[in-house]
Amino acid sequence: MQFFFEVLIGGLLSGVMYSLVALGFVLIYKASGVFNFAQGAMVFFAALTFVGVMELGAPFALALVITFLAMVVLGVVTEKFVLRPLVNQPQITLFMATIGLAFLIEGLAQGVWGASVRGLEIPGIQDEPIQWAMDQWGIGISRFDLFAAGVSAVLVSVLAVFFNKTRVGRALRAVADDHQAALAIGIPLQNIWRIVWAVAGFVALVAGLMWGARNGVQFALTFVALKALPVLIIGGFESVAGAIVGGLIIGAAEKLGEVYLGPMVGGGIEGWFPYVMALLFLLVRPEGLFGERHIDRV
Repeated sequence: MQFFFEVLIGGLLSGVMYSLVALGFVLIYKASGVFNFAQGAMVFFAALTFVGVMELGAPFALALVITFLAMVVLGVVTEKFVLRPLVNQPQITLFMATIGLAFLIEGLAQGVWGASVRGLEIPGIQDEPIQWAMDQWGIGISRFDLFAAGVSAVLVSVLAVFFNKTRVGRALRAVADDHQAALAIGIPLQNIWRIVWAVAGFVALVAGLMWGARNGVQFALTFVALKALPVLIIGGFESVAGAIVGGLIIGAAEKLGEVYLGPMVGGGIEGWFPYVMALLFLLVRPEGLFGERHIDRV
């Protein structure tokens, strides 16, 4: 039983990392209805920019500020030159545009900073077991995973306050509910979308730092977006809470499946098991755990 809980906790903490990426998708989809396939590229761009600035001699805090500003600029430019010209176009057109944007961002990042794999270290945070957890419960909990969970909790809390307590957040929720009604009462859609893309850039920065510190800053970071898909399907494309819960479910199921089902099928279950779960959810509850059913007149 102790081993089961160790695997479960490890899976839940890994799921938090998936949730960080899924949050960026949710923010943009919630406000504009656009599935931003470029979110993974934005995560890669953020991590590579941060490491590149650090290599130029900037201290950690300054590199963080510069990368934050770069991600905000990237989000605002994307909204202006990609989303705004395609307003009222079919969803497939917007989706294809974000695919092209992903390749553009990846090429830009590698053109500026190079394509070599880089290490990323967060001061004071090592990927090693916490000794008191080993002494008290005999369970190995990674210090880095616990730190990532804490960062995610703070980020979700900030987003919750932003959405529910600020004027801009309430305007964003109104836009998400009904674009036309929001426009009719004077809410500036373009300003709201610009803010959302900027916030999504900030979320990509946080996710990029966490994933880069864990796996190294490399091109493979762009593929973490694919791991966010099952999270979104299970939690719901329009729910911040759904992104968190979906990530926890996927992380736990992935680790438990690998340990207990993997030996029966030859291993490698982590690569496909989340997508099987997502497929089952699509059959049973296509809107996700926290999603809303939409009825369209045809």
